[in-house]
Amino acid sequence: MPEPVPARPSATILLLRDGGSGLEVFMVERHHQIDFATGALVFPGGKVDAGDADGRLCAHCRGVDGLDEGERSLRMAAIRETFEESGVLLARLAGEEALVPCEQRADIDQRRRDDLHDGRISMAQLAEEERLVFACDRLQPFAHWITPEFMPKRFDTWFFLAEAPRDQLALHDGQESVDSLWVRPADAIALAEAGRRTIIFPTLMNLQKLGRSASVAEALEAARQDRIVTVFPKLVKRDGDMKMVLPEDAGYDVVEAPLDVVR
Repeated sequence: MPEPVPARPSATILLLRDGGSGLEVFMVERHHQIDFATGALVFPGGKVDAGDADGRLCAHCRGVDGLDEGERSLRMAAIRETFEESGVLLARLAGEEALVPCEQRADIDQRRRDDLHDGRISMAQLAEEERLVFACDRLQPFAHWITPEFMPKRFDTWFFLAEAPRDQLALHDGQESVDSLWVRPADAIALAEAGRRTIIFPTLMNLQKLGRSASVAEALEAARQDRIVTVFPKLVKRDGDMKMVLPEDAGYDVVEAPLDVVR
């Protein structure tokens, strides 16, 4: 067997809101030319960049006391990727308690989002020049998945929950993502089961887990009370078929799945 490729640290945010029929989560459709999860419905997120660990960010974050560099960089990657992919900015103006007001967020979006996405500015520069404090305190850890060793692309991914700011419009960026929607977890699962949308296995499992909650408050409280067990699926052969096995205590309804479903 070849040596497994390293799992890249990454982070994603499940933006939540209370809709007319219950809890909804924001999802984007990956561009069909992206080399991972092509055309799939996913939560905004991506790989940790070197800039996410910039020491200058410590002075521009709330909710990172006691966290090490890796934990801080995961949260910064989650906030950065969510801003790049959806336009939602989880940040405050320095000295303020509320998140960035709608009009100012829209101005920052128009002037800085493309520069951030294309690497012309860093999160530290954005914070310093726009007087921002990133709202890491709004992120609630929800799940931790590591891609199996036999996969050609591997990620070490933390999933966070966050209530979406009510006055910010979430919308796909038209580059990495080409469509977006607010959807109840059960409805997203139904779309996948009907073949109308593609949803990869970890996303599907976390939709099922999220769907146990009826509201944003209930989902956040359940996550606060939950013990996160790292999901590092193992490959086993049973009855002549290769299957993926998840930890029984990780809190998912599924603990075993056929390999072709995971792929």
